[in-house]
Parts: sequence; structure tokens; C-alpha cells
Amino acid sequence: MAVMMDRRALLTSGVAAGVAALGGMEGNAAAASRKRRSKDEPFGYCLNTSTLSGQKLPITEVVDIAAKAGYEALEPWIRDLDDHVKAGKSLADLGKQIADRGMTVESAIGFAGWIVDDPAKRKEALEQSKREMEMVKQIGGKRVAAPPVGATDRTDMDLLVIASRYRDLLEVGRQVGVVPQLEVWGFSKTLNRLGAAAMVAIEAGHPDACILADIYHLYKGGSGYGGLKLLAGDSMHVLHVNDFPANPPRETISDAQRVYPGDGTAPLDQIFRDLNAMGYQGYLSLELFNREYWKQDAFQVAKTGLEKTRSAVRKALKGAP
Repeated sequence: MAVMMDRRALLTSGVAAGVAALGGMEGNAAAASRKRRSKDEPFGYCLNTSTLSGQKLPITEVVDIAAKAGYEALEPWIRDLDDHVKAGKSLADLGKQIADRGMTVESAIGFAGWIVDDPAKRKEALEQSKREMEMVKQIGGKRVAAPPVGATDRTDMDLLVIASRYRDLLEVGRQVGVVPQLEVWGFSKTLNRLGAAAMVAIEAGHPDACILADIYHLYKGGSGYGGLKLLAGDSMHVLHVNDFPANPPRETISDAQRVYPGDGTAPLDQIFRDLNAMGYQGYLSLELFNREYWKQDAFQVAKTGLEKTRSAVRKALKGAP
């Protein structure tokens, strides 16, 4: 991501440096998507499996759908992998299927309570995280989400204490070879803002520290989007993309009301321009929980989501320097 000493470099060397320093046909369709990267589309496109979870398909079918639709990467939930194993199937074979379809596993979604106060429970959570990371590693995965599970009702947690616990989690990840990404959860009372997550990532003092943000969660938690441009491009590897309607209001809106990018009121032009300006070249992972979409054909949902995401990116970055 080295560039001339312009605005990107200045951002990376300024506030951003604190975070950055821490840290068949289906296959042809995905490969073609990678080749489309240009100044108008500098990001990768990823499918979070929650988008199709209502269709209740096995993960092997979701892989084929995502590849056929043209995604470059997949972001499965740990429960998808658990179900796969419970069905007597191999994670190694699943990883081969994903690779054969021309895709990668850029992230995965888990819910271990690494942040909690109780030392015994925290130890159990780190062991759970290790098991989950090992599963992700078996399918070729690189990262896993680290949301504030177990602290969503807390308003009194010291961010420096959280940073120490995140560092412990990062060390587990380094042992396995999978990086835990500190996730911002807008509905939570802990780590519900981008600024809090940035402080924790910086103060963890670990080279692998990074942030997992989400367009919906930044809105729900009240952060807004101006802070994104203060991060370095490589302080994030995945951004959850979605959109939301004007109503219901922020205080009462829920995950189920997320919509396709461009179908709501999120300032996507600003978001994608700021991501581009800060040198972000990671993945946009479509994460939706819309019950109406779950009633529809899974391939059409995946395809529509990708088309709308790409359209929003091109619209925002057309003519960008």
C-alpha cells in the first residue's frame, strides 16, 4: 500500500499510525471480480453468511452461491462450521471447496467472551476462541471477529483493562495463526463507538491489533463516520457493509432492518471516499439480517447484494484521484 507522500501517507503516519503499528464457473466469476479492482473499485467483495442464514442452507451450498454470484471472499459464522462438522463433514474439504471456487476466507464470526471480568470465565473464553480459530484456520481463514460479548450491558469498564484482555486474545490468535479483530457493536454499552475501539487497539500494544467496523453499528452506536479517515488503511481488513432506512430512528432500529447498500440513508459516498483516501484496500463484507431477504432465493439475494455494493462504490469513487 506504499504511496507517494500525499494525504494517504500523512494520515497513515499521523493518528492512524498508532493503530497501524499494532498491527469451474463459480471460480471464474470470483477471479473475474478480483480483476475488476481499479481506482473506482479498490476494495474486495465478501459475503457474510448471515445474509443468507434465513434460507438455512448448508455452508457448502452457500460457498457455491457466493462464488457464482462473483464474491471474492466468504465470512462464515462459527455456527456454520460447527454444523458442518456435526454433519460428519471435513473442514479441510470445505477449505478446498472455497479455494477451488477462487475465494478466500477473510474473516469469520465468533462470540467468545474474552472481555469478561471473571478470570475463570475469561480463561474458558480464550480456550473457546482458540478452538474456533483452529476451525477457521482449517478452512484457510485469516481472521475472526472479537466483539464485546459478555459486556454489552456494562458502562463502567476501563478501556485500558479491555486493551490488556484484547492483547491476551491477540496472543492466542498469534499461536494459531488467525487474527482476532476488535469489533464495534453499536447496540452494546461497551465498545459501541469507533473511538473506544481505536483506543483499545492502540493500547493493546500488539502488532496484530486491528478493528472490525460496520456501517450499521457505527450509526447505531452514535459514532458517525468521520472517524474512519483518521485510521490507517491497514488498521482494518474487513468492513461490514449494509444500509439502513430513516425510520425507525437510531434508538430503536435493529439488525433486522438493515437493507442493501444504496437502499437506505447511510452516507455511502462519504464512507467509501474516506476509505479510499486512507488507503484502505481490504474487503467489504455484506452482512444483513433482513427477514424479507431470507424469504427470497438465496442466489438472487447474494447477487443483488453484490451488485448494489459495487454500484455504491463506483458511484462514490467515480473520478477519484
